[in-house]
Amino acid sequence: MNPLIEVRNLMKIYNPGENEVHALDDISLRIDAGEFVAVIGQSGSGKSTFMNMLGCLDVPTSGSYYLNGEDVAGLTDDALSEIRNREIGFIFQGFNLIPNLTALENVELPLIYRNIPAAKRHALSVASLEKVGLKNRMEHKPSEMSGGQQQRVAIARALAAAPPVILADEPTGNLDSASSKEIMQILRDLHKEGRTVILITHDNKIAASAKRVIRIIDGKIVSDTRIKEEGNQDIEAIAAKIEAEGE
Repeated sequence: MNPLIEVRNLMKIYNPGENEVHALDDISLRIDAGEFVAVIGQSGSGKSTFMNMLGCLDVPTSGSYYLNGEDVAGLTDDALSEIRNREIGFIFQGFNLIPNLTALENVELPLIYRNIPAAKRHALSVASLEKVGLKNRMEHKPSEMSGGQQQRVAIARALAAAPPVILADEPTGNLDSASSKEIMQILRDLHKEGRTVILITHDNKIAASAKRVIRIIDGKIVSDTRIKEEGNQDIEAIAAKIEAEGE
């Protein structure tokens, strides 16, 4: 079976020439459908650049990126935009909700761009908001919701069109600990349902929710670890293992 995602010898070089910076340095990996993967690294490690590549928000200097069997590395901006809309559900640290739209309207908006008929997109949006526990908050605007509720709207928006990949960039970065736990539980539940979830984070405890942890340092993958669940092992214990493997 072909992987959902495969990158081969991916390079991203800024300022080519004397002062060039290798943000990504010959990265190769594959991610199969249904995996829950955390990409972890500190600021400047290259993880955000890698996220931009996986999300078709940027193109590499060289190398190949296959998404659902299609090499997207050399596509035009318009073609990349179409693939982003069709293949990837984004969850950002900053929520990226439209302030003057309700939760329901925010979830519906990407579906309009996909030319989904009004009745169907309304049904999809309602179902998606119900899935993240916001059945009674659909008509509220972002300013009328907590940070955790806003992030759940963002997750509902990412889910509504059932894209093959959910790409979450520091999804708990602006949330308190209680809201962070709620969001991570939603992501774990999505994985259990068979969704492919890719989580970008700098936090070992957040990464510990994933089933596979890829660590990036100085633009290179330095470890790729499968998380083995042992009995009632808690998040703290798994996070400690991840940290130890990164040292």
